[in-house]
Amino acid sequence: MKNSRRDFLKAVAVLGVTSSQLAKAEKGRAQSRSRLKSGHKVIGMKRGLKIKSIETFTRGNVSMVRIRTDDGAEGYGQISTYDADISAMIMHRKIARHALGKDPADIDAIVDRCIEANYKYPWSYVCRALAGLDTALWDLYGKREKRSVCELLGGKPRPIRAYGSSMRRDIKPADEANRLVRLRDTKGFRAFKIRIGKVCGHDEDQWPGRTEALVPAVRKAIGDDVSLLVDANSCYTPPRAIEVGRMLEDNNVCHLEEPCPYWELEWTARVTAAINVPVAGGEQDNDLAQWRRMIRMRAVDIVQPDICYVGGLTRALRVAAMAAEAKMPVVPHSANLAMVTVFTLHLLGAIPNAGPHLEFSIEPANWTKDLYHPALEVRDGRVAIPDGPGWGVTVNPKWLAAAKRDISERG
Repeated sequence: MKNSRRDFLKAVAVLGVTSSQLAKAEKGRAQSRSRLKSGHKVIGMKRGLKIKSIETFTRGNVSMVRIRTDDGAEGYGQISTYDADISAMIMHRKIARHALGKDPADIDAIVDRCIEANYKYPWSYVCRALAGLDTALWDLYGKREKRSVCELLGGKPRPIRAYGSSMRRDIKPADEANRLVRLRDTKGFRAFKIRIGKVCGHDEDQWPGRTEALVPAVRKAIGDDVSLLVDANSCYTPPRAIEVGRMLEDNNVCHLEEPCPYWELEWTARVTAAINVPVAGGEQDNDLAQWRRMIRMRAVDIVQPDICYVGGLTRALRVAAMAAEAKMPVVPHSANLAMVTVFTLHLLGAIPNAGPHLEFSIEPANWTKDLYHPALEVRDGRVAIPDGPGWGVTVNPKWLAAAKRDISERG
């Protein structure tokens, strides 16, 4: 049965969200819509504490963050991956001064101050660094309350359905199809995402004819009862994206991600209006004003904030609240198995407009191995939300000991 936008919006986008459910969820996550303005105070967290120190532990693609308060409590977060050493430097030079000495209960006010004080330096590295501080604050909050972040937000830890996310464009269609079938049969995945086109490809494929061969090959191999998603990574102009979209319709694809250069919102909106495959986007976006424009103009059907790119959980919740008001689903970007996937699980477990899947990378990556425990596992196509206090995982002390440590302290 073919997917249509009408069917999708009816069956997936609203996800049964009613006004009463929204009200209940917002109460549980401490009035998240109010986070569109600064000054929100985390309900339940002990008042009067001060952030004493902010440490970064940088090793390869990852930089972990540890905050300590003046009573010795700790919280762990993570800066966005890749070029993590640059983001760690930004943490100490441009972020830490606006958080040290502040009450950790004022998460929203701290986050907003870090953005506004750096208005001459938007957006990417400031937000990537800020994500480390923000997620460490949420971990601190959860540990103080002896509850998971998911529970703090009004949710309940449980298994979340995952889609196996391929990161490869160097793989032949038959080989991609075969490995997805193996994962379907061994891990129970009922959904997969594959890469089409070429990154910022100007309408070029990774090699001629690859996309047109890949999509039918994977669809035939995994079967009609397994959901198929595709990611174009800013490849196409609108005419070519629409042409590819027709082929995707014929192969019952349920999600076309970033068909056009992500900064060309009007291009993406043209594609969204023209094809029946639901269009997703937003992983790269970290400006909340841009998010408002994207949602208001319905440039996409599915919104995809990346918690670490957008500046942390607090700002991702704001995006989710905007989307909920517009009755749009949220399927966050979480394309590696560092802490971003842990953060995303907690978010999806709490927001009322969570989409049907968690993105879960199927690629082996030694740089995320042994970063934290317990490791995330796929069982029967689902991944459990860690249910311990805070993020529910423990950062590996040996990993920290092998990393480059820097510290900013309250004078």
